Amino acid sequence: MDYMQLAIEQAQAAAEQGEVPVGAVLVGPNGEVLASAQNQMRSQNDPTAHAEMSVIREACAKLSQERLLECDLYVTLEPCPMCAGAIAHARIRRLYYGASDRKGGAVDNGVALFAQDTCHHAPEVIGGLREAECAALLKGFFALRRNEPV
Repeated sequence: MDYMQLAIEQAQAAAEQGEVPVGAVLVGPNGEVLASAQNQMRSQNDPTAHAEMSVIREACAKLSQERLLECDLYVTLEPCPMCAGAIAHARIRRLYYGASDRKGGAVDNGVALFAQDTCHHAPEVIGGLREAECAALLKGFFALRRNEPV
C-alpha cells in the first residue's frame, strides 16, 4: 500500500476545503492504517488541528495508549515544532515526510528538534518522499490564494 499516496489524498481534500494542504497517515506495526487526517485548523477553529496531531490523537485513542511504538507516520510536509514534539513524545518509530519546510519545519530545518540533546526520542527520518508532488500541492494552494498563476 502506498501510504504517502493516502497522505497526499488527505492533503488534496484539505485544499478543497480551504485548509492548508497537509495530510498525514499513521501506520501500525502490521502495516494497518491506524489513522489518516488532514489539516483542519480553520474548520475546527483550533491552531493545534494539524494533520499530524490529529492522527497521533486518533491512533492513541484507538490503541488505548499514549505511545505509538513501532508505528510509522507519513506526512506531506516536514512537521513543525509542535508536531515534531508530539512525534517524539509518542515515540513514533519512523517519520516519512514529503516537502521540506525551510520556514516552519522542525525536523531537518529550523530547530531540528530530533537532533537536540534534550529530545526524548528521535524517530528514524526519511524526508523528500514524493517531494515534488507534495511541494506542488502547497505552491498551487498559496498561488491561488495570492491570485498568481500556478
